[in-house]
Amino acid sequence: MPRSRRAARRGPGSARAGSPASEEEAGSEVLSHCSSASEGASPAEEGAGSEAACEQGQEEEAEDRLKEHMDSLLDKSAKTRQAALQSLRLAFSSKTLSEFLLERRLTLTDSLEKCLKKGKGEEQALAGTVLTLLCLQMGSGPEGEEVFRSLKPLLVSVLTDRVASPGARQSCATALGMCCYIAAADLEDLISCLSCLEGIFSPASTGEGSSAPTQHGPLHCSALQSWSLLLTICPPSHIKSILDNRWLKLPPLLSSSSVALRILAGETIALVFELAQDMEEDLGHQDTEFLRAQLKVLATESNKYRAKTDRRKQRSIFRDILRFIETGEYQEETIRFGLECMYLDSWARQRTYQAFKEVLGSGIRHHLQVGARQPHRVVLVGGAGLVLVGADRPLLPQNNELLREIFGLGPPLVLDAAALKASKVSRFEKHLYNSAAFKARTKARSRVRDKRADVL
Repeated sequence: MPRSRRAARRGPGSARAGSPASEEEAGSEVLSHCSSASEGASPAEEGAGSEAACEQGQEEEAEDRLKEHMDSLLDKSAKTRQAALQSLRLAFSSKTLSEFLLERRLTLTDSLEKCLKKGKGEEQALAGTVLTLLCLQMGSGPEGEEVFRSLKPLLVSVLTDRVASPGARQSCATALGMCCYIAAADLEDLISCLSCLEGIFSPASTGEGSSAPTQHGPLHCSALQSWSLLLTICPPSHIKSILDNRWLKLPPLLSSSSVALRILAGETIALVFELAQDMEEDLGHQDTEFLRAQLKVLATESNKYRAKTDRRKQRSIFRDILRFIETGEYQEETIRFGLECMYLDSWARQRTYQAFKEVLGSGIRHHLQVGARQPHRVVLVGGAGLVLVGADRPLLPQNNELLREIFGLGPPLVLDAAALKASKVSRFEKHLYNSAAFKARTKARSRVRDKRADVL
């Protein structure tokens, strides 16, 4: 079936959910491509002027689409509002649009507030996610602080409302933690957010403990993830109070029926031990030995009633957690994006990256990498003389300065189009590499599977 007919039959919400590739395609569809240049252009104009017109047309069409989606947030139909929120989520996560949103942030904030107040379930969850992305686009300056301050009471209200849907509460837990991490300027805001999130996942809270219904598992995970994220920016005085007694609320979560909550609790315990080492504090509590015994059981668990993939993932992560608590060694991870890479060499850094990745999805690499710059070109247009075209114009999405500052990546690389093209591997080279890797992997597996390999 032709592509145009397939696109006509698909609705705006029929993209493959959960697939990074589909989100990327949908995000680029929201920020659509421009039309081709006119046929009557001269060769000189066609080489430079058509490219400039293409980029300008693309930007104008993308802005028009975003304005339409923002207007649709006030529509009477809940389905229309949800579709608009979904489109905004894809656009904000796949592109850096801080300049476009700067003068429209108040209008968008008011619309999101109405969606959180009057919406139900899915609409509230999407509104919380879009709010998080808006705060991420605005950054840690006065604009981001203004967005956070205006909607913080509403986020807390939805999060603590046990009548609200678990999905809406989960989204608000993530939004509260991320927006506070990005834009909170006062210590009081930070401490109040920590206290609110702790009341959600704490086993001592009424009806919200590890024995809560299964549908609350994702809510507890989001609250604990946001709490641990804020823990990485706490002042030493407040961290000391947590190290004294409040961290002991975490070990009971290791007995949760949710594998995701067990893993997240273990990673948070490792983060607490890391913060204690940085502050040269001793966590030699009487329950520490019992905690290590719990971690050893989780690192070697082989109960058949749990899924095989869950058991494998749990054992791998808890082995790393136990190794860190006993020896202080962290398994370093390398994250590559474009021509750059960064290293996750601590639990605090890993928690920060995972939190942003949870919100941005596959779009995180677009926010981290820098766009290439096209060198100056001079062309002759009619009788007007020499005109400068393509002067320092971005070819790819520009990076998010906030993320580069958070991860300490330094000033972005500035590459011209030729350097970017030279760095790419051709399709034929990729095919040769994949073929060689496939043959080597097949030979290695064949030797292991051969019965003669079992001879001692």
